Amino acid sequence: MAAAVGLERLLGAVELRCTCCLQFFRDPVRLSGCTHSFCRPCILQYRAGKQRAACPLCREGFELKDLRPNRELAALVSLIPQEVKDEELETGDELKPSGAVPCSDRSSAGPRPGQKEYTSQIRSQITKDFCCMKEYVERQERNTLMFIEQEQKAAQEKTEETIHQLRGEANMLTDIKAQTSNLPERQRYKGSPSAMTKMTLDEKLNVAKTAVEDLKRKLEILLLEYAQQFPPVQPPDLPQETSVCSLPPASAAKNPEAMISSQLSQWAADVTFDVRRVYERLAIAAQNRTVTVSSSPTDYKPSPNRFCISQVTCSQSFSAGCHYWEVITNASDGWAVGVAHEIIGKRDKLGRTEHSWCVEWLGSKKQLSAWHRDQETLLCKDKPLKVGVLLELQKKTVSFYSITDKEMLLHTFEINTSHPLYPAFWLYSLERNGSLTLSHTNRR
Repeated sequence: MAAAVGLERLLGAVELRCTCCLQFFRDPVRLSGCTHSFCRPCILQYRAGKQRAACPLCREGFELKDLRPNRELAALVSLIPQEVKDEELETGDELKPSGAVPCSDRSSAGPRPGQKEYTSQIRSQITKDFCCMKEYVERQERNTLMFIEQEQKAAQEKTEETIHQLRGEANMLTDIKAQTSNLPERQRYKGSPSAMTKMTLDEKLNVAKTAVEDLKRKLEILLLEYAQQFPPVQPPDLPQETSVCSLPPASAAKNPEAMISSQLSQWAADVTFDVRRVYERLAIAAQNRTVTVSSSPTDYKPSPNRFCISQVTCSQSFSAGCHYWEVITNASDGWAVGVAHEIIGKRDKLGRTEHSWCVEWLGSKKQLSAWHRDQETLLCKDKPLKVGVLLELQKKTVSFYSITDKEMLLHTFEINTSHPLYPAFWLYSLERNGSLTLSHTNRR
């Protein structure tokens, strides 16, 4: 019984299963760059025939020389009884078809063991986190009200003390009134202590008000970042396969976040995602304006231009004039937004070729950068929750903006091409249900 409890604790504390085959690690190796671990046979099969491959989890490049034995994981796996490993292997063979599961299709191998317990732990942790937030807000409220009450009491005592002093001085002024009658009134008494006291109280109250507003903004940002750690909840009765669906126009009109309302809207372009040029693990919905990471391949029709990596372009292209569109990015912790030639390869990552330009956010590195021809330019900016793209073909430039209540320029590329350009996008990590949404056009 004690051994079973120890094994359960070990499996709950450390991930001992390979994300490629979903079995306990066999001869585990670690990638020296990103430190992700896999079975040696799985990662060798994954990179077979390639000089340099991308990590199945984070897409960071690696070569064969970057593989390092993970002796710590091997030692932990050796603690698991052989009968447990054999039982899991037999169960896994019954659930999946014959042959090894490719690394790129690991999400189709079925749910991991212990998923129910993991979900319960997540729900418990969320409840605990929000209770802590609530207690923190209530404590700050009590402290702020106590501060205001103390300052008001101190100001009242100061005012009473000043009045007492003024009464004493009034008796003295009566005696010297005759001597000062010829002096200008402004020289008789300069300033009013009570007015100064009132000014000091107002300043302190303004400080308290500002502090409360700052706390509110920080909490809003904290809650937004906290919510982004979890995928959006979908009704359980929806089918897994995703078809192109649409929202009623009235629903779209009621969503203020989905309307372009900046000064750049005079060049607003109505763009939508292209179901012919989207990776099979990305689901397009909401009038072709939302793309979401799917837990399983979608049922798209065969297309010779379909991406083999988690990218998508729009159906519309531009070869002249000035065009502008906005992308809501707050539901993804890793993305790239840019433009690309139609000739971009099915395996070419956005910004890594001569024919594409983009800005990219990687939440794991908390880093915003601009990419073209595989050259990175660090932007040292906070994560934009909405990105605006201005394509000025007569000036041969493409500019990227962070959109809040105003536009903040992130980066501008000079482009030199006669080919039509398409809005293009990349979503990071197929392990999470991140999404991007195109704002509805509101041309002025």
